[in-house]
Amino acid sequence: MTTIGPTARHKTAMVRSALSRPMGLALADGIIEREATVFDYGCGRGGDIRHLQGLGFSVSGWDPAHRPNAEMISSNVVNLGYVVNVIEDPIERAQVLKSAWGLTRNILVVSARLTWEARELVGRRVGDGILTRMGTFQKFYDQSELATWIESVLETKPLAAAPGVFYVFRDEAAQQDFLANRVYQYRPRIIIDPHDEYERNRENLAPLFDFMTAHARPPKRGELSAEAEACVLDASGTLGRAVNLIYQVTDDSHWEQVRIQRRSELLVYAAMSRFGRKPRFSQLGPILQHDIKIHFGTYRDLTNQGDRLLAAVGNRMMVLMTARSSKVGKQTPSALYVHRSALSELPPILQVYEGCARVLAGTVELANMVKLSVAEPRVSFLSYPEFDKNAHPSLEGAVTVGLRALTVDWRDYSNSDNPPVLHRKEEFVGQSYPHRPLFQSLTRAEVKAGLYRHPERIGTLQGWQAELNKRDCVIRGHRLQKRSSGG
Repeated sequence: MTTIGPTARHKTAMVRSALSRPMGLALADGIIEREATVFDYGCGRGGDIRHLQGLGFSVSGWDPAHRPNAEMISSNVVNLGYVVNVIEDPIERAQVLKSAWGLTRNILVVSARLTWEARELVGRRVGDGILTRMGTFQKFYDQSELATWIESVLETKPLAAAPGVFYVFRDEAAQQDFLANRVYQYRPRIIIDPHDEYERNRENLAPLFDFMTAHARPPKRGELSAEAEACVLDASGTLGRAVNLIYQVTDDSHWEQVRIQRRSELLVYAAMSRFGRKPRFSQLGPILQHDIKIHFGTYRDLTNQGDRLLAAVGNRMMVLMTARSSKVGKQTPSALYVHRSALSELPPILQVYEGCARVLAGTVELANMVKLSVAEPRVSFLSYPEFDKNAHPSLEGAVTVGLRALTVDWRDYSNSDNPPVLHRKEEFVGQSYPHRPLFQSLTRAEVKAGLYRHPERIGTLQGWQAELNKRDCVIRGHRLQKRSSGG
């Protein structure tokens, strides 16, 4: 292996005008809680420190070039952001990871650059990375390679937060709570029409209603925060009376759907938890434990059903049949396309299928469409930034996860002059999606105008525009008009 002399690591430090991607994710995912302390290991010029301090968090950091004399402080959350990829010595790289982990009380956030980011980089191959023209070193990882390396060094399995970003938890119960909440985050919010008494106390009862919707059961004493419980008691006098009031102003069918949804979420969680060492029941948080007891009776029953669900995902015929019977999503010969808002409406098998891809890739920011292949074990997370605004939005980027080869790849369409475009948007979303009637109305008009007679021509922006021109049509907002009408 070619030896590497000293590299200019300090040149990789960026001046940030906003939070870095890993810290932005950690904030959005609730990893950085209000009372948490944060330490930025290899903080560079301190951009994340300034931005988090501006938000009121307790933050400190150290950097060998820019803050060499700062104290190394043990903290709830430690950020090792794009540090390991600039270290040319593999032994030192592992030592830095261990050092950051040693400072971590709760959660370590590890991020590094991925292989697809090297495509436009000019440099020469040295060691296991690239030496750039600036004299800096960059080690590029595959997503699964980064996960495997973190686990081998720390002897703890990381969770993928996003492509190139992983969370490493100290506490098993906190990790399992995070996984369970990640399943719940896709559930659409249900709006009800409350009675007068509920309306007067809506704000105070909101934490209780949210808990009951999330867990499909009333809370036990102490499961609500002290502040939330005080608000509920102020509104109704007792927790039991508040629960009864909520039941009175909602239909039984609503809570039955909530119960079905929570059971489905727990099954998906149980299946996904198999990607690490199966946690013991005692390692789960108390709220998750109680959910399992209420909805499944025993932990063994839940995990057995979760195992069967995970096994079904490996059966290609089962995935195909389940996808073809799905009540939500757009069917094509090779895949099922679903808007992110409708993921919770998929059958549990398909939720686990999509979840398997997220185990490898993490949450893909800006991806609002999921493509579930039925031809091979592959899931793509697609970004259509103007899905609601544009009648036929263009694809901007795609992260594709190969579940057989355990690969994560990215494709950029943002500079393409002929990207793929969407049609019949109502087929991607659920029945309750706010703009679904508008999408349906446009589709009816386009079908009537003959724009879909040759589907092989209209899959890309240029092909679609050519068909519109051929039919003398133009789309304004979500309305189809004849160009000659001048309207």
